[in-house]
Amino acid sequence: MAENLRVAVIGAGRMGADHIQRLHTRIHGADVAAVVDIDLDRAKAAIADIPGAQAFATPAEAYASGTVDAVLIATPGFLHEQALLEALELDIPILCEKPLTPDAASAWKIVEAEQRLGRQRIQVGFMRRFDAEYAQLGGLIRGGDLGELLMLHCRHRNPDTPGGFTNEMLINDSVVHEFDVIRYLTGEEITSVQVRLGKASSKAPAGQHDPQHVLIETESGVLADVEIFVNAQFGYEVATQAAFEDGIVDIGNDGGAYIRRAGRWGGEVTPSFIERFGAAYDVEVQAWVDAALRGGIGGPSAWDGYATAACCEAGVEAQKSGEKVAVVLNEKPELYRAGAAAEAAK
Repeated sequence: MAENLRVAVIGAGRMGADHIQRLHTRIHGADVAAVVDIDLDRAKAAIADIPGAQAFATPAEAYASGTVDAVLIATPGFLHEQALLEALELDIPILCEKPLTPDAASAWKIVEAEQRLGRQRIQVGFMRRFDAEYAQLGGLIRGGDLGELLMLHCRHRNPDTPGGFTNEMLINDSVVHEFDVIRYLTGEEITSVQVRLGKASSKAPAGQHDPQHVLIETESGVLADVEIFVNAQFGYEVATQAAFEDGIVDIGNDGGAYIRRAGRWGGEVTPSFIERFGAAYDVEVQAWVDAALRGGIGGPSAWDGYATAACCEAGVEAQKSGEKVAVVLNEKPELYRAGAAAEAAK
């Protein structure tokens, strides 16, 4: 491997383009060696200001160039499985944006392929684990100074949704983050999911019931609820309140200056996930690069991707049935047990 990690970014859309500039301008120890997109003109535009980077229409062409020793996958989720399997065949470091794959069965295939490799190569892009406030809350939970964690109350609000954002996508594209962060904060698997549909907003497009209330339980009985409201109009808000035996902790509330002027008061709400979690993305990608140069991963594993996929499947079933649905997981392979213990110790 070269002194710097030579990264191929697969996908030059909004998320991929953001990661390309992040790697080029803010991440140490990595270079953008290639960008892959079926729209070759878009790939070329994404590297216009990056000397030495090459544009390709397929991952195979990028790998054949001999200039790539790591890959960041930022394509839509339904394209992830093939890209992951190809990268695992090359035994190179992988950062895969969420979801690992769109369903538990295909995610398990990825877990099995990585097991055959015998070491963890895949880090999944659940960036909230790298947000300073979520990390602080995780430390408070593990420190025990406030007693046992009893409940989590989560708010996930988007100003609006793009065309084609389906009812199921409220779970698969939005609540998927809460599934992962609840697993991260508690250090436990989620055992059941229930979804309640109440009064719907008139701002929701046809076929989408918004907002929804998601009820979650973990192995030890920690209860969590999520308000998912994707047409909230006012801005982008992701916040969590944790109830302990000896205290309450809130994170993710409005930040920045609170101004009183001309008979009014208030501040600003972040307009999108880029502003709210931009710093977390930087920390996440830097952690991946640092770990990849050491031969490991620096965050959520393929097992975490599989487990959240199983949670999403239970969530969509609960969304349709209104019933409490159990989350069914295969036995956790030994390959991922040591990594989970190290993550819990942070």
